[in-house]
Amino acid sequence: MPGRVDYAGLLNGDRVAVARAISALENEAVDAEEILRAVFPRTGRGYRVGVTGPPGAGKSTMTNRLARSYRLQGLAVGIIAVDPTSPFSGGALLGDRVRMSEVELDDGVFIRSMASRGSLGGLSRKAVEAADVLDASGKDIIILETVGVGQSELDIADAADTTIVVLVPESGDSIQAMKAGLMEIADFFVLNKSDRAGADQAVLAMQMILHMRNDAGWNPGIIKCIASEGKGIDSVLETISLHRSFLQHDNRLAARRASRMGKRIRQIVAEKLRTEFWDEKRSRLLSSRIGAVIERTLTPYDLARDLIELAQ
Repeated sequence: MPGRVDYAGLLNGDRVAVARAISALENEAVDAEEILRAVFPRTGRGYRVGVTGPPGAGKSTMTNRLARSYRLQGLAVGIIAVDPTSPFSGGALLGDRVRMSEVELDDGVFIRSMASRGSLGGLSRKAVEAADVLDASGKDIIILETVGVGQSELDIADAADTTIVVLVPESGDSIQAMKAGLMEIADFFVLNKSDRAGADQAVLAMQMILHMRNDAGWNPGIIKCIASEGKGIDSVLETISLHRSFLQHDNRLAARRASRMGKRIRQIVAEKLRTEFWDEKRSRLLSSRIGAVIERTLTPYDLARDLIELAQ
């Protein structure tokens, strides 16, 4: 049992135990890896939905509405909202309670804001691990909402089973998102605030781009929605369900998760190599020979090779 976390309570969905486990992961506590080992056998049952898109698209409102609807179905929901990092505290700048007031008091919903902490993909490096904790604690649906940073938040596709890209009609956001690569990661699109001017033109523009996609049997759709009023949410829920059924046919979901796990393991290996490589011996060697590289008597490639070959 992890030292500072009530493992039995966590698996039974105890909110305090879940919160402490996620805090330990986010702060890279000494027992963080032990917690992950403990919960991992109980993961894989929760369905992970990614919600991403440009700033101001209404992602938090969409997440709030989806969570509320899932709760009406009797499903337990976990929400990980990745926010910008405060330059002072290193914590999340935006408060989850402020944005998701409709579901905050529901015992069947667990909400956690996490700081992006410099992650260029818009999704905190620890968010996937937090999703594992929520999965193990019995959450049926886990919603991962990214910080709205536009073209750099593409790693949501490597964390979610179904990825929703939320766009808005005005200011060319939809076209910018297409250029940024969000068109490639979306399993379907939601045009939020579709009561505003330019909505029909935005849908037509997206449809033209979508004709160039080939998704081997799945055709990403575009749903017009007004999340603040709950309009279109039922269609979003239905499309998530349809995409889930599509993935479960012919083992596509298992293949997608296997690919995702392979990438995750590569990231873990890269991180461990990075942190464990620079021991005192290699640091001294680098310092002692960097002058030769500056003087061009030694190439950086040769010094890198010597560092790699240096025995532990």
